[in-house]
Amino acid sequence: MIETMRWFGPSDPVTLRDIRQAGATGIVTALHEIANGAVWPQDAIATRRAEIEAAGLVWSVVESLPVHEAIKTCGADRDVLIDNYRQSLINLAACGIRTVTYNFMPVIDWTRTDLAWTMPDGARALRFELEAAAVFDIHILRRAGAERDYSPALVESAARRFAAMDTDSRRLLEKTIIAGLPGSEETFTADRFRDALAQYDAIDAEGLRANHIAFLEAVCPLADELDMRLVVHPDDPPFALFGLPRVVSTEADVTTLFARVPNRSNGLCFCAGSFGARADNDLPGMIERLGDRIGFLHLRSVQREPDGAFHEAAHLAGDADMVALVAAIHALQTREGRSIPMRPDHGHQMLDDLSKHTLPGYSLLGRMRGLAELRGLERGIAHMAAHA
Repeated sequence: MIETMRWFGPSDPVTLRDIRQAGATGIVTALHEIANGAVWPQDAIATRRAEIEAAGLVWSVVESLPVHEAIKTCGADRDVLIDNYRQSLINLAACGIRTVTYNFMPVIDWTRTDLAWTMPDGARALRFELEAAAVFDIHILRRAGAERDYSPALVESAARRFAAMDTDSRRLLEKTIIAGLPGSEETFTADRFRDALAQYDAIDAEGLRANHIAFLEAVCPLADELDMRLVVHPDDPPFALFGLPRVVSTEADVTTLFARVPNRSNGLCFCAGSFGARADNDLPGMIERLGDRIGFLHLRSVQREPDGAFHEAAHLAGDADMVALVAAIHALQTREGRSIPMRPDHGHQMLDDLSKHTLPGYSLLGRMRGLAELRGLERGIAHMAAHA
């Protein structure tokens, strides 16, 4: 695999020098300073690429070139925004960057309810808890009809939990969910969040999927010409949330997308953590069956909990069988004669990083540990395969 690490640009507390010393050769980044829907100028892309290369690294993958909400809802400015997206692809290709990640999650990107959950060893992990999401949805956001989306038992337990929370705890939960996590496309206040949700009142899963397909039909022919891969990141978490549909959560979702838009540029960012939050997703099998569409890998593992919660486990722990997963990736790369960019995702905050300002999920040391573990695992698998 091509070992990469995500970098959020010059303001990231993790520097390019840090990433190079961690052993990565590639950078995954975006022009986060440019508003969603605006064209990425070629000179800005070239400047960022030159900065990365001056540090002895390569800009391997764009993550992400955001899809504007008006494209997802088929709003009034959809055609203009798609034209802007197409021009950004042209400008990226002119700078030699040809793998572009995006997602089609409505309103909110990846979502957690706790950004500093303490692990048994004292490190801190990201966690999603459905009860906490219900507390926010029903009692803080007060979304109309929210109770219907949860079981009666969960509605009752959420009410008890909300009553026991003080003002600071309620504010922290609200901020955690809607204030924006690293790489998220938007930040919200509660009022703006309600307004954004309302745009989807008449859009169910089939409607969102149709809009996704329409977007790909508009951009994939150009991406084919440019020899680019557009790789969709799966939903995180991979199920409906706050009344919003989600349509990239299972193998069947992805297979449908590829069948409807068969262009070679229509690809997948295989995120083991996002898909792995569902027990019904067979991760090694998905690598084998979807392999020719996979252009980028996020390798992490989550530990599913009995009540539907999950937290970010160490990279070689949790519910993902990482040995089987990396073995499937090695077989795919051997079969197709290519190396796939990979980044260790959502590392634990640990050691000296516990006393530093870090971006949730993106502190250096936890990701460096994950990268080292994954590197060793891949080399061991390659050695065994070569001597089988």
